Amino acid sequence: MRKYTLWFVSLVILAAPVTALLTYIQISVPQELSASIKLQVQPGSGLNQIANDLQDSGVVRSALVVKLLARWKQQGGQIQAGNYRFSEPATPGEVLDRLVQGDVEKVSLTIPEGFTLQQIIVRAAEKGFGQQEKLSELAHDAPFIHSLGIEADNLEGYLFPETYLFAPGIGEKALLSMMVSQFRDHAGSKLKKEAEKLGLTAHQWLTLASIIEKETGVVAEMPLISSVFHNRLKRKIPLQTDPTVIYGIKNFDGNLTRKHLNTPTPYNTYLIRGLPPGPIASPGLAALKAAVDPAQTKYLYFVATGDGGHQFSRTLKEHNAAVKEYLAQQRRNRKK
Repeated sequence: MRKYTLWFVSLVILAAPVTALLTYIQISVPQELSASIKLQVQPGSGLNQIANDLQDSGVVRSALVVKLLARWKQQGGQIQAGNYRFSEPATPGEVLDRLVQGDVEKVSLTIPEGFTLQQIIVRAAEKGFGQQEKLSELAHDAPFIHSLGIEADNLEGYLFPETYLFAPGIGEKALLSMMVSQFRDHAGSKLKKEAEKLGLTAHQWLTLASIIEKETGVVAEMPLISSVFHNRLKRKIPLQTDPTVIYGIKNFDGNLTRKHLNTPTPYNTYLIRGLPPGPIASPGLAALKAAVDPAQTKYLYFVATGDGGHQFSRTLKEHNAAVKEYLAQQRRNRKK
């Protein structure tokens, strides 16, 4: 009997290092991946199911280790649902941390500066981020808009242009709310106070910034464009800006005519004085800043130079000369 006891003890002693090594490998050595692995954790999935899926997909060596770690850390009920992608070797603890943190696979949506509300809605729907009809309905829904703290008839201008990263399957309300939140983060109280000093409400400030955004893509010119509009507003001279006229034309075909300039709409700034009733696009941060920090000039006019920039003038005589030169340049370009 003593012989068998000694044999058993010897076996245990010899097995202990092997067991310790295996345990170390299971817990501390990252699992090598032959390819990127995508794993979906369904809402309501239990720890056992998730751990088994991790093992079956090859993310971890042992489902048991994941379960033991989760229970030891008391994180079994903290794993977040979503789509996860594992591309790098990771230990069970690192995998569990990602699941608890909700480090899900992200998708992106880029909204350029100067996009109109309709363009934003179309792009979001085309990229698979909600239904166009639902997005449009929400963007014009008074209770929803007011719940976001916006006093306007629609979300034109309030959806901040940038590249958004979020989890797949985001709803229409969440997407629009995220964009409005980004606008608030970038607009900030400081810029709003600057707008108030100039006698502009937040809505008027956003409207002016959207016009500046549509007039030029050259950031360095934005304060100059802003100065022209501020000077005209002070003198009660119509802004006479083509982008607002275009915005007020239904189904605009790209060809702005004299008839358009003479057609009354709330956005025809050739016929009305002051700002139009609301934004005509989503301005970026540079335009928002330029609207409340115009250059100090006496400019009242500007015209395109044909190379992306503008020629600024103080008098109508100077402006007419600049327009004449622009038209001559256009004719020269057509002959080339």
